[in-house]
Amino acid sequence: MKVHLHQAIQWYFRTPVFLRLFLTVAFFMIFFGAVIHWVEPDAFPTIFDGIWWAVITGSTVGYGDYVPLSTFGRVIGIFLIIAGGGLVTFYMATVSASTVKYERNLSEGKVDYRGSNHIIIVGWNERTKQLLNMITDYIDEENIVLIDKSLDQLGYQEYKLHYVNGDASEDKTLKKARISDARCMIITSDPSKEEHQADQISILTTVAARGMNPDLFIITEILLKNQVTNARRAGADTVIRSNDFMSTLFFHELYREAHIKPFDTLVAQLSSQQYKQITVPDEMVGETFKYCALSFLEQEELLLGMEQNGELYINPPSQSILKKEDHLIVLSNLSE
Repeated sequence: MKVHLHQAIQWYFRTPVFLRLFLTVAFFMIFFGAVIHWVEPDAFPTIFDGIWWAVITGSTVGYGDYVPLSTFGRVIGIFLIIAGGGLVTFYMATVSASTVKYERNLSEGKVDYRGSNHIIIVGWNERTKQLLNMITDYIDEENIVLIDKSLDQLGYQEYKLHYVNGDASEDKTLKKARISDARCMIITSDPSKEEHQADQISILTTVAARGMNPDLFIITEILLKNQVTNARRAGADTVIRSNDFMSTLFFHELYREAHIKPFDTLVAQLSSQQYKQITVPDEMVGETFKYCALSFLEQEELLLGMEQNGELYINPPSQSILKKEDHLIVLSNLSE
């Protein structure tokens, strides 16, 4: 008996504060309800009537539908107001304080993510904001977790994401983001670092993520061309060389007057299109690139290239045979 009592006491003190308070309040209400029923059975015909009176009195609501008539019953009511009323008030204050603290921790990135099948984005910058806006505009439901160590807080009501504060290359941070149940991870380059240092951080983060989730699809942004191979060795499924892409846009914008009409609108056209990377559909496995390109054209989509054996090919030979493990690069309208 003593052993069970000791275990019960240990369990009680190990529970969260608000739960302990709730159990204490519930015990007092039941206790006083049972006592008043025993003292005045005529005024309180059932134990539930007594509990109802105890809850209404202890919470200082006081409907007056049940009242003690005897002196002893009123003394019990006085003790209930002194003990139970204070406990109820303290419980409500504790719950309110816990709610405020939870919301503050949520904004400061201190709360672990509990979902699954989500996308993890590393780094808070303009590219991340634009990506979030695109996802919000064109994807109905998507769970996103942001990992960043530079932000003191991020309004969880302003952005549709879960914020985790910390270094994405550390296991404890990745665990808080629940990387084991994530579907995809996007690692953006840190704009506050030098290019070589930023690439090293991205590669280190890729290694850590791959080690904790071998099946995770990882997209890594790399600035220097000579670091692309290292990013792939680290476990990146797709490597984005943002410097090359931006340089191409700058070049076409700078010299567009020297180009024929179709090139003049290159930047404008890109803004209304979206690139998709998809696995080869089962019905296209073993078919030629030309056959697949025609199939996509019938759907008003443009097949640009493919990723095969870790290499990206834009406009490959038309007779190239597609394999099941290949990925296709498709251009389609954002409105679709």
